Amino acid sequence: MGKAFQILGKATGRSIGQLVRGVVEFALPPVCPITGDRVAEHGTLSPDAWADLSFITRPLCAVTGVPFERDVGVGAISAAASARMPAFDRARAAMLYDGTARRLVHQLKYSDRMDLAGLLARWMVIAGRELLDGADLLVPVPLHRRRLIWRRFNQAAALAKAISRQTSVPADVMLLERSKPTQSQVGLSRAGRRRNVRGAFKLSPKLSSAAAGQHAVAGKHIVLIDDVLTSGATVEACAAVLRRAGAAQVDVLTLARVVAPQDATI
Repeated sequence: MGKAFQILGKATGRSIGQLVRGVVEFALPPVCPITGDRVAEHGTLSPDAWADLSFITRPLCAVTGVPFERDVGVGAISAAASARMPAFDRARAAMLYDGTARRLVHQLKYSDRMDLAGLLARWMVIAGRELLDGADLLVPVPLHRRRLIWRRFNQAAALAKAISRQTSVPADVMLLERSKPTQSQVGLSRAGRRRNVRGAFKLSPKLSSAAAGQHAVAGKHIVLIDDVLTSGATVEACAAVLRRAGAAQVDVLTLARVVAPQDATI
């Protein structure tokens, strides 16, 4: 009898959920978050918005993931990566940070459009398939608690959770902590960005001992998750913390990235 009530409860819960979704869709017809045009379902884009997305495809730098204009062979790396190898192993992004991509990030980040997380995560899964295969853990870049209170949620954590649901790679949204507030990276030089985040991250206090940190990280293949990669200073600072804790491999997966002309030079 108890099991029957459990089944009935689950069915009722699903029915109520379906009813609520139906009411919401009737009252608020799905529209594209970029153009405002009607679309088939919530969290999707109109054809015009799709056409403005610049997805990153091969050929690209094997390390940084920046796209090349011509194919120079598998495993080729950019001049920037050759001159200075980053603290992470590989980085990949779904698209260039321009036009519609920038507006999507702003919708998720500042307009509480959490319904977009699943769609954006799907693009990230496609772009980062080689990183996610064999990964042990997804770790989002953390926000400082002051900014988290102001913004109410961490967009990187939302993306990490959505990717975890789609790939079954576990996500630990509390593993890293931003231990000191930092100024906005906007407008800073590359060197300034690195100075700005130096010492800003650490393993979470929930790992109450060095041994606990080693157990959580040591020998693991970790994929750092963030919304946008600009200079790479923030993810490199996070990767350095994970490396010191014994991570075997640290990759970076973002929704979008900025590509400076010198970054894509072979």
